[in-house]
Amino acid sequence: MAVPRSALVLSRALALQRAASSARSLSGSVRNSPALLYRTHGEPVQVVKLETLELPALGAESVLVKMFAAPINPSDINMIQGTYAILPDLPAVGGNEGVGQVVEVGSNVKTVKVGDWVIPKDAGLGTWRTEAVLNAVDLVTLPCDISVLSAATLGVNPCTALRMLSDFEHLKPGDTVIQNAANSGVGTAVIQIAAAKGLHTINVVRDRPDLVQLTDRLKAMGATHVIKEETLRRPEMKELFKLCPRPKLALNGVGGKSATELLRHLQSEGTMVTYGGMAKQPVTVPVSALIFKDVKVRGFWVTQWKRDHKHNEEALRSMLDELCSLIRTGKLSPPSCTEVSIEDFHKALDNAMKPYISTKQVLVM
Repeated sequence: MAVPRSALVLSRALALQRAASSARSLSGSVRNSPALLYRTHGEPVQVVKLETLELPALGAESVLVKMFAAPINPSDINMIQGTYAILPDLPAVGGNEGVGQVVEVGSNVKTVKVGDWVIPKDAGLGTWRTEAVLNAVDLVTLPCDISVLSAATLGVNPCTALRMLSDFEHLKPGDTVIQNAANSGVGTAVIQIAAAKGLHTINVVRDRPDLVQLTDRLKAMGATHVIKEETLRRPEMKELFKLCPRPKLALNGVGGKSATELLRHLQSEGTMVTYGGMAKQPVTVPVSALIFKDVKVRGFWVTQWKRDHKHNEEALRSMLDELCSLIRTGKLSPPSCTEVSIEDFHKALDNAMKPYISTKQVLVM
């Protein structure tokens, strides 16, 4: 029952056929699920092991989910290393994001049905496995008319991008957003969502051998300008601001000097939102930016947003529906992905931790 790895796109009829097949083969028997488990914190390539877990019996409030695909995100790596803000009890199954299909439901479950595509509402569910018995309340449905790759990578980066573009500044068509880490999962989602909203984007990337190809790829997604980090400190920024207004909003996924330079280019009373710190360096705010420009410095964590809205199903549903609408109309594509079988997880983990890798590693079950 493996997901086709050449396309990773399933029609509703095929999805339902697979669900029925899974239910017939798994119901009434001891269920075993290959899973990527870690029993101690450390470097992922050393501590993550492929083990077979016996699944618990299906409870009245739970569902059996057949996982299709699950990406490897920086937060997954940090969680395994033991450096993330939230850590599951050990041993734990890796993975905070992914998409699967409901193949069996408990007697009291009303929110999902057999055949539904589902993703986790929150982090810590453990998506790097072939099957899982999960509480129905921990899942949210997605339409199955989008690609599996889009669905598997929807719950973290696109949600982060949409919230940051929506919740901190009132942006209107023609306004400018500046961001570093522009080729990251969040960065490419910001580019596409901003383009759909008619916003200019100034996208900062590190210099690299394939800079021309990367620039072309980001511009094809809708990036207005793509510049190197060094350019932030050069006089040509003045020329750039003749082509678009100074940004109202800066999005920082790096920290350190890169964040400081973003702040310098904000317009008065603009906002910088920090959502990551890849440089592992603190954010330093220039005194002049605070006193003379009254800039605002904020932080954002999509996990906290989801927890703050856990009793507001409409807010989560509205966000996912907006993103799915962009996907259907071709305005939001999944990040560039490398699909790797769960059995080849060592290779995927190794690649996920390499610098300058512009493709997201996605485990296919």
